[in-house]
Amino acid sequence: MSEFVRKVSRKLSKLSPEQLERVMESVNGENRTLNSTIESLSTGLIIVDADFRFIKSNKAAERLLPFKKRPSGDKAGDLPLWELVDDEYISSFLMLCSNERKTNVSEEFSLSAGDKTRFVTVKIVPLVEKQASGDGNSFDTTITGSVITVEDITERTQQEVMLHRMESLAGLTNLAASVAHEIKNPLGAISIHIQLLQKSVKKSRDGDGMLPKEKFMENYLDVINEEIDSLNKIVVDFLFAVRPLQVNMSLSDPDALIEKFAGFFRPEFDSKGVRVELRLCKDSPRLFIDEKLFRELIINLAQNALAAMEERFLQPGSDTGGESGCLLIESHVKDGKYLLNIADNGAGMDEATVSKIFEPYYTTKATGTGLGLTMVYKIVKEFKGDIDVKSVKGHGTVFSISLPVPQKETMLLENKAGGVKLIGDS
Repeated sequence: MSEFVRKVSRKLSKLSPEQLERVMESVNGENRTLNSTIESLSTGLIIVDADFRFIKSNKAAERLLPFKKRPSGDKAGDLPLWELVDDEYISSFLMLCSNERKTNVSEEFSLSAGDKTRFVTVKIVPLVEKQASGDGNSFDTTITGSVITVEDITERTQQEVMLHRMESLAGLTNLAASVAHEIKNPLGAISIHIQLLQKSVKKSRDGDGMLPKEKFMENYLDVINEEIDSLNKIVVDFLFAVRPLQVNMSLSDPDALIEKFAGFFRPEFDSKGVRVELRLCKDSPRLFIDEKLFRELIINLAQNALAAMEERFLQPGSDTGGESGCLLIESHVKDGKYLLNIADNGAGMDEATVSKIFEPYYTTKATGTGLGLTMVYKIVKEFKGDIDVKSVKGHGTVFSISLPVPQKETMLLENKAGGVKLIGDS
């Protein structure tokens, strides 16, 4: 309200009809300007009372959020806002904030739209009303409801993913060097055997003109074909290691997924006498992850753990002192990060092996490709996380994964006069 209208409103009883008309025109003009400003915002805006019942919104809010019923429509009735929202997670967030009187909080959500996924941030701040004090020289602040903003962060999220991938390309130098080393040996073998074939053919033509014996030719050709197959596998694995992952990020509960994946691999562990133990968060946060890639990450680490425990406990003549294999998966949240530990009491690794464990083509298995843990590393980095490994030879290994929890908070400062002041307010 303008200062003019504020002053005039105190003297309404003394105003003439013409003066009252001027006041109404001024109020209507301010309302039109305010409504136009709100509707022009690209950020969604919803204003609710202290019980989270709808007061006002703009078109951007109704476009960005899925509603069962339009909050501004007649069918919305007197329902609280969370009963109007057609998304389980957003609805639960709004209900929790209302029931626990939470303000100055925000959370990110993913919304499916056909084959595409949109990401939005929903932020709740208090609706603060200023009222003149009794002496008329100062103002008291009262929280009368909440202001909910909805921001589309899809483009920003996609740009962050692209930037992260570009940064990952910096590591291709070492990978290319590894591939060059791997290709060198098969190429050398192919070259030597082709030279041997050429000499044999030339010698025969210079002599009796007869080609070498069929078995002699086939032996050389078989070796060449084997090396060509080896080269092809190296190239395929290289593309697998460097090609950007096809990621479909969404907000998912990691602990619920781990319990689901454990049900998949637990029978194999049970059949080999290896115990699977889960110690997961009671209320794990939802993370921006790809469920399929997260499954690959967990299964890959679990299979590596099983192989390590087989090496220690199931080898003939193994003396384990009565100890049996155990895979422990535990999670907790600390300092805005979701921490996941995957531990086993298997054969363990020495320091030299640990230092190279995530390098492409490095493997201690006779039949391994050396790309399993490279893929695990790629997936963790795609999720903007970190992974670390600690191992003791003959005792076991722990893989520690840290993933960011997508949650922000708006800070408040307390006014010395007892009111509430948002940071940035004058």
